[in-house]
Amino acid sequence: MVGTPDLDRINSELGTRPQALLDWAHGLGGKAIVTTNFGPFAAVLLHMVTRVQPQIPVLMVDSGYGTEATYRFADELTRLLRLNLHTFVPARTRAMREALEGGIPGPDDPRHAAFTREVKLEPFGRALAQMQPQLWFTALRKDQTEFRASLQPVTLSREGILKVSPVFHWSSQQMNQYLKQHQLPNNFDYYDPTKAEDKRECGLHVAH
Repeated sequence: MVGTPDLDRINSELGTRPQALLDWAHGLGGKAIVTTNFGPFAAVLLHMVTRVQPQIPVLMVDSGYGTEATYRFADELTRLLRLNLHTFVPARTRAMREALEGGIPGPDDPRHAAFTREVKLEPFGRALAQMQPQLWFTALRKDQTEFRASLQPVTLSREGILKVSPVFHWSSQQMNQYLKQHQLPNNFDYYDPTKAEDKRECGLHVAH
């Protein structure tokens, strides 16, 4: 991957065209990863990306607080799409953390930031350090949170990674149509302990 692309032009010309954006990013030739939480509509981006690059590393941060349905869905989708899955976990197990510090601190609890760092941000930072990607495909969509609505489909992360969100402008209806068109499964039984409520950021995309 050579140089820094004209992001304003790319966002203007390709930002609303997921496949064209994927093809452009793939053509850059950089070392790529795709992140997933195996939550609602996760199969859309994973299917799109692996059609272009079947062996792309798929990064999942497992906080240890996922639902049983999410873990079963992750296994199902990994088998169905033959994902090259890489899972990163916190340095402490959930059992150890809860034995020493109790349950999940609420979003207004001063301990919540430290909890988020431990179960999500530190494992993710460790993953980036080990995998050293130049391209990062994400399933960010502008209708998910107020913060995400302020972003663009293609940005540079704080580490200088080109962050590409092909479905940024898609609605839930469009995501669902894609799943139906390609006969892909979905998972709505998903829980993120660092968000605690809908429309709240987990901190990962704010930090990166």
